[in-house]
Amino acid sequence: MRVATVDASGQALNDYVATWPLTDPAPPVPWAVTLTDTHGRFRLLVFDLDVKTDPADAARDEEVLREHLTAAGVEHVVCRSGSRGGRHIWLALAEPADEVLVRDVATSVASTCPSLDPTPLCNAVTGCCRPPGAPHRDGSTSTVLHGDLSILLSPSTTRAQLRAFAETLNGARPGVPVTDPRQQDGPIPVDETGHVYLPGTRRALPAASSAALAEHPGPGDDASSLLWRVLIGAAAARWHHYDVAALLDSPGMEYARTERLHGQSRRRPRPTRGTRSSTAVLRHHWTRAVRHVAAAPRQTGDDPTFDPRADAVAALVENLQTRADASPGRWSTGSGPADRRVLDVLCLLALQGLATTVEADIRRLALHAGIGRETARTALLRLAASDWIVCAQNAEGPNGARWNIDPQATVHTHTNHARSQADTRPAGAGAARRGLLITLLTRRTEAARHDVFLPHRGLGLLAGNTYARLTRTTTTHDLARSIGADTSTLERTLDRLAGHGLIHPVAAGWAPARHDRRDAVADALGTSGALAQRAERYTVERDVWSWWRTEQSWMTAPGRSARRRGALPLHPALVLGQPWDVYPRYPRSEQPGHPGRRRGNHRDAAAAVRAGVLAHLHRAA
Repeated sequence: MRVATVDASGQALNDYVATWPLTDPAPPVPWAVTLTDTHGRFRLLVFDLDVKTDPADAARDEEVLREHLTAAGVEHVVCRSGSRGGRHIWLALAEPADEVLVRDVATSVASTCPSLDPTPLCNAVTGCCRPPGAPHRDGSTSTVLHGDLSILLSPSTTRAQLRAFAETLNGARPGVPVTDPRQQDGPIPVDETGHVYLPGTRRALPAASSAALAEHPGPGDDASSLLWRVLIGAAAARWHHYDVAALLDSPGMEYARTERLHGQSRRRPRPTRGTRSSTAVLRHHWTRAVRHVAAAPRQTGDDPTFDPRADAVAALVENLQTRADASPGRWSTGSGPADRRVLDVLCLLALQGLATTVEADIRRLALHAGIGRETARTALLRLAASDWIVCAQNAEGPNGARWNIDPQATVHTHTNHARSQADTRPAGAGAARRGLLITLLTRRTEAARHDVFLPHRGLGLLAGNTYARLTRTTTTHDLARSIGADTSTLERTLDRLAGHGLIHPVAAGWAPARHDRRDAVADALGTSGALAQRAERYTVERDVWSWWRTEQSWMTAPGRSARRRGALPLHPALVLGQPWDVYPRYPRSEQPGHPGRRRGNHRDAAAAVRAGVLAHLHRAA
């Protein structure tokens, strides 16, 4: 078995590198068992549900997983991992599973249960976890809550059951609605009742979701799957929480109304209060559904190539992120924090576009990363010089430069390797893997992109990157490894964040503040509104550039004087006519030393744009 590493102060770390003979007495530090055999194939699986901010999150995810595992006929044991309320859900395999299948299962669970730590399931060499009865570094012990340990001593779970379990989580079966593929930029809005929603015109519920809404779950059916099909269809159709809450009495909403009795197929009404109440369960799963549709749109549809393509791009991004995380010092000093933000944004754009080459102008990158356009430009050059990316096509006309995050062209090689495994992969595994990465990188960039983390007047880019990665209680050692910073630099950054109340120290390391205080700290530092002003300035620059290019097109067009007309302020679309028909005349001024020659006055054009001279174009768009 493996035992926890101890630091200089005698404190046990969450790092199980050393081994301990099974024939020796129990070690004096926390210990764990490996999940694989000597051939690197998994014999045990564990879903490690961590308490990141709210202990109720792990409890809710436990309920979801138990519902799906029971529906798939998978026997399991549930343990309380420690005093903070985390959960370990153990399975024992009657036949060994390879790392590709287990990684797919872990991805499917992680995309459904945000509290999952998939690390043990993604490492076939050293993946391990504390079993029932093993001590925790906080002094508590892993305690069995549900199930019998004989399940782990007499394995019964098959690979086919694992695939069925993952496919249920992925929703990869007939009748699952295909959600809107358009991405949501920025934070998800909240309506007047305090629930998240996707803006847009409300549409009818998709046919598959309507069918799920009217379907009565049988005694052994998976009621949570029906609820999920209803909610993702409602979120994609731009419904609000109050729309689905009004349908709570419908047959397909059974999971929100009732809960399964332990060890039985019968269900009972949920309590009226607490995290297991109908209100809390519906709110939790509605939030999950909205974020799932916004950040990880499912585009499987009738395209059989979507899943392997999604898996190939996701594998490339995973490898790139792993390589970046293993580059200590590269992202923590000098221009490193800005470079890492740009690399993360390029990875996110590649996942969203399902392509290794993306078009990204410097202003777009700057706004996504929370940096200036010149900083974004030089970051791209530095990343290209060190072979992290390559410029596939220079900027030309209205098109921005195209950047490839796969300079070695390895994506097809990985795909072939992944598809040659002995175990059949669960349907929807590639889409789930891609969706999980989109969620991860979206949350990371949104957390770091804030006025409070501006350089100079704010806390700085490194503080923003550190804050974005501190999503749960983490030790300084683990955080330093993920940030790639030395301990002294990281400690100074953590002290600054803690001094402003954005994070706080705990016994096990550092934890994010329970309430987001970034806006309040930005007000105190005098940086509020800086990113919004930058976005407005870049919008003006884009409008001026588009206006001037249209002016150039008119100047070089044959017969321009006869075809030139005044702007049509209410022109809704360019069905007939020329592009310059909707623009006013570009401001001009006398050229010094050349009487009669007038050239474009870009400063006056910018002032005119700010005054609203092109507002009719934005309204039409």
